[in-house]
Amino acid sequence: MSMRRSRQAKALSAIALCLLLAGCASWFKKPVVVKPTARAPESFGAPQTANAAGDAVDRAWWTLFQDPVLNGLQAQLETGNLNLQLLSAKVRQAQASVAAAQASLWPSVSVTAGAARSVSGGGAASNSASLSLPLTWELDVWGRIDLQTQAAQANALASQEDLALARLSAQATLVQTYIAIRTAERQQAVVEKAQAAYERALTLTRYRYDAGVVSAADVAQAESQWQSTVAQRIDVETTRQQLTHSLAVLLGQAPSALQMAASQALPALPALPTVLPASLLQRRPDIRAAEMRVMGAQAQLGVAQTAFFPTFSFAASSGYKSTELASLFNASSRLWSLGPSLALSLFDGGQRQAAKDDARAALEVALLNYQQTVLTLLQEVEDNLVATHQLQAQEAAQAQALQAAERNLRITEAQYAAGTVSYLNVVTAQASALAAQRNLLDVQSRRALAVTQLLKNLAGRWDAATASK
Repeated sequence: MSMRRSRQAKALSAIALCLLLAGCASWFKKPVVVKPTARAPESFGAPQTANAAGDAVDRAWWTLFQDPVLNGLQAQLETGNLNLQLLSAKVRQAQASVAAAQASLWPSVSVTAGAARSVSGGGAASNSASLSLPLTWELDVWGRIDLQTQAAQANALASQEDLALARLSAQATLVQTYIAIRTAERQQAVVEKAQAAYERALTLTRYRYDAGVVSAADVAQAESQWQSTVAQRIDVETTRQQLTHSLAVLLGQAPSALQMAASQALPALPALPTVLPASLLQRRPDIRAAEMRVMGAQAQLGVAQTAFFPTFSFAASSGYKSTELASLFNASSRLWSLGPSLALSLFDGGQRQAAKDDARAALEVALLNYQQTVLTLLQEVEDNLVATHQLQAQEAAQAQALQAAERNLRITEAQYAAGTVSYLNVVTAQASALAAQRNLLDVQSRRALAVTQLLKNLAGRWDAATASK
């Protein structure tokens, strides 16, 4: 009779457990992790659309500048930059976290061995030895482990995108520093040429003063103009050396280790686009990283929700235990156990609810950060697209201003030689011509930097079909 009641109790317990699982399963729905979306225009610069771009960062976008020296420096950057090496290590950490999360889906098997000496109440001492092979396996009924794995995978992908963004930023910084160095070299060549011309003018003015043709004021003005140009040359040379030191550190080298031959040519600039498809933003690493963090936050919220439900695990063990070591592996010493278990927290002082609220707030933060990242990038693209076109027009206007300044200098020098104007007019014309030439170089440099920034904003080159010829 007692055996029959025991069987009935077991059957009722099994039925109750099944009903509990069915009720929980009907109430709980596993969260679905989806990519976030943000409102964005179809294109930049015009209402028309263009072909969509790829979804990965262009790893060789700087080759658009057609500069072999720049290409060689970019190759050094990949292996020498310390920040990229640091982020690479963080990516490996995130990948290890994914592997750890995936390992929880599988049973855990271990080996335990022990020996003990005990004394009973009667004072008799006895020895015991044991060897067992326990197995534990948590059943992922609510998808908690799967959600943890998804969160770890999302964080790992976000870390990879962080590395891609750091690489893109370092590449853009290298291009901008390289352009600044080449601009400084061109400025130095212009100032050195002006310095030589002013020195000849000073010598000529001294001859004319000795001959009694001009006054001492003309000599003083000519000397002041020459010395001012000498100071400008020193300043430009200092700037170039400091930029070279910055480039060396960016490459992971000592500041004085980088040796680069001087050049007076800026890298060639690609044709500017008239319209850009907004789909280019899909390959931006920071947007993709923000997407991954939103998806990871969604998964973490699901993990927090599963804490309200019981955990089911399966345990099994097989081994030997004996009072004598010699008979440990006898058949009579063998023991085993097998069975499921259930654990449910009934009261935790609101800890699980607090964890759920925290996860929900973290998801909201991730969504807002994603939307802000998209908006900021839209502004950056629009700003640099405008800047590139405006600087192109400004360069053409400044080139005409330089031609006018050089023509005025030639006329003034001829008038001074004829004695119709004072040397102050020559000094003024020289200063205007030098300033116009340096301003043109500055505009050309700013345009090249704006193009570089636009390429960085787009994570690579734009579609050739959208570029103006």
